[in-house]
Amino acid sequence: MARTVLLGALAALFFSSTFILNRAMSLEGGHWLWAASLRYAFMLPVLLLWTLAAGGPKAVADALRLFLRNPLFWTLAGSIGFGVFYAGVTLAAAYSPGWVTATTWQATILATPLVLALLGRRVPKKGLAFTAAIFAGIVMVNYEQASASASVGNLWGVAAVLVAALAYPLGNQLVWEARHGGKGRIPRIDQPCLDAGRTPTLLLTIGSIPFWLILIAVIQPPPPSHGQITQTALVALFSGVIATTLFLRARSRAKNAYELAATDATQALEVVFCLLGETLLLAAPWPGPLGLAGITLAVVGLVLYVCRQV
Repeated sequence: MARTVLLGALAALFFSSTFILNRAMSLEGGHWLWAASLRYAFMLPVLLLWTLAAGGPKAVADALRLFLRNPLFWTLAGSIGFGVFYAGVTLAAAYSPGWVTATTWQATILATPLVLALLGRRVPKKGLAFTAAIFAGIVMVNYEQASASASVGNLWGVAAVLVAALAYPLGNQLVWEARHGGKGRIPRIDQPCLDAGRTPTLLLTIGSIPFWLILIAVIQPPPPSHGQITQTALVALFSGVIATTLFLRARSRAKNAYELAATDATQALEVVFCLLGETLLLAAPWPGPLGLAGITLAVVGLVLYVCRQV
């Protein structure tokens, strides 16, 4: 359990770069859709090269064969877990500071019990009280921001993050369900390579491609700048490849519903990492008393969540 939580915490550190760099791109005028779609365009060759270096041509062929055996499953899981998720996160960056988005993003911890129940898994009730504390912290942070700015756009930003917070654990849990037996219409994909993190990240990335192509065709955003392309490449490396692989690896180690929920709870640390990074790198204003109290409550909820593992 301790190693699983540590992997989740390291993932949170690298995930925090998403909120900081997306906010930087938004402040520079970059369109949110390029920040989202280019991340996965950069991730794909990196993941393919990584798979090739780690296991040779056979590993790449095996991964592609897994995709071709269940293309609808991987397209659905990738569109939800990577597509809807990251479209919501990048859209929110256009309206709110990164640390606000990161705090609101912790609603994914609330979404995890809902996803587990939706897929017929037992909901770990002993963690619900700590989940409520984290949610209260999220409400405090957003209330402070709403008081400072009454812009309707901020509400759209919050809504986008909440949708993303549901989509991400749903996509990840679909992969977990397939790996651990599958049921209903979820296929059984009993392949040990899915435990490494690298392979499911690659397959979900491939599965998200149709989602991004359709979204670009519908919205038709203006071309990205060179600066946005560079920053998106960094997000792809730090968050898309390193963080996602660490996080999926941590989830694959979970042996029951409570450990799954506790692993997802480690992502509350993104708030701390994001606040420090945005303040130092983007000269973002420090949150007020209510915002700080909300952040503290969310992180304390995480700590209690993990300590109550038995």
